[in-house]
Amino acid sequence: MANKWGIPKEVEEAVLKRDLFCVYCGVDFSINHQSRKTKPSWEHIINDIRLSSINNIALCCTSCNASKGAKLLKEWLEGIYCKNNGITKESVAMVVQNALINKK
Repeated sequence: MANKWGIPKEVEEAVLKRDLFCVYCGVDFSINHQSRKTKPSWEHIINDIRLSSINNIALCCTSCNASKGAKLLKEWLEGIYCKNNGITKESVAMVVQNALINKK
């Protein structure tokens, strides 16, 4: 059974255990944030809804998700939002770094 975003339950459960921080900016999801911008949201690292594996599904904060939108990961990482927030290909979570390396 998949969730409303089409993410298989076993992937959803594994990602919820793995991603305790935003995979991009590192905001801590265990802290009760006042802003909606820092709440976790589901993310396809490579923007392809057909790729719903643990290697492409992650949790990021709503702010990073809104900024990235439909942009290609590599292009987004080179943009103003990432520069302003200190997000680099070296600072992102390992699942994102692996997606950059393994992108076909």
